[in-house]
Amino acid sequence: MSAHKIIIAIDGFSSCGKSTLARELAQKLGYNYIDSGAMYRAITLYFLRNYVDYSDPGKVLDAIANINLSFVFNEQDQHSDIHLNDEDVEPYIRDMIVSEKVSEVAAIRKVRSFAVGQQKRMGRKKGIVMDGRDIGTAVFPDAELKIFMTAEPEVRVMRRFKEMYATNQHITIEEVRHNLELRDYIDSNREESPLRQAEDAILLDNSGLSREEQLEIVLEWVKDRATNPQAATTPAP
Repeated sequence: MSAHKIIIAIDGFSSCGKSTLARELAQKLGYNYIDSGAMYRAITLYFLRNYVDYSDPGKVLDAIANINLSFVFNEQDQHSDIHLNDEDVEPYIRDMIVSEKVSEVAAIRKVRSFAVGQQKRMGRKKGIVMDGRDIGTAVFPDAELKIFMTAEPEVRVMRRFKEMYATNQHITIEEVRHNLELRDYIDSNREESPLRQAEDAILLDNSGLSREEQLEIVLEWVKDRATNPQAATTPAP
C-alpha cells in the first residue's frame, strides 16, 4: 500500500460496529483512531455529574469551558481511552444513564461546535480513522474514504444487549431496543448535523458479515483510496 495517508470517515446508526471496525482499521494501518462517540459520551458524563441544565445555553457554554478531552493510549488494552479532565472515563461512558442522554446532548449546537472543532484539529495530519454520526458530512466532508454502516434493527439490538449485559445483568432487551429506537430518531431528526449518508459514502450493511469479513472488504477500499485518492466511489458489496 502506498505511504499516502488518508482520512477515513465512518458514520452510521448505533450498534452497527462502527467503533470496532474503526479500531481494527487503525491498528492494521498504523493510523490514529478517534472515537467521536466517546467524546460526546464524556461531555454527557460531565453534564450529569455536575447537574448541568443543558436546556440553558449559558450553562452549556460555562460547562464546556471547563471540559478538556483527550485520548490516551492504553497499553493493556492496546487502544486509546477517552480522558475527561485527565480522568480515564472509559469505564463510565457506556452506562445506560449516559446512553439515554447522549443523543440529546450531542444535538446541542454549542456542544457539537466544541467537539467538531477538536476533531478537525486532530485530523490535520491525516492518517486517522474516525467514527460517528456526521464525520463524512460535517467534520471531514473532504475525507478520501467515507463509509456509512448499517445493519438490520434486531441484529443491532442483540449486539448492544450482549455488550451491555456483560456489565449490567439487569438490563433487558426491551430497554435496549427502546434506547436504540430513541437514539436513531434523535440522531436522524436533530437540527444540527443530523445522521445521514454522505452522497459519496459507501454503504456497508454488515448484518451478515463477520468482523474479519468486513475488515477485509474495507481494507480493499482503503488500498484503493490510498493509492488513488481521487478514485470514484467503490461499489458496495
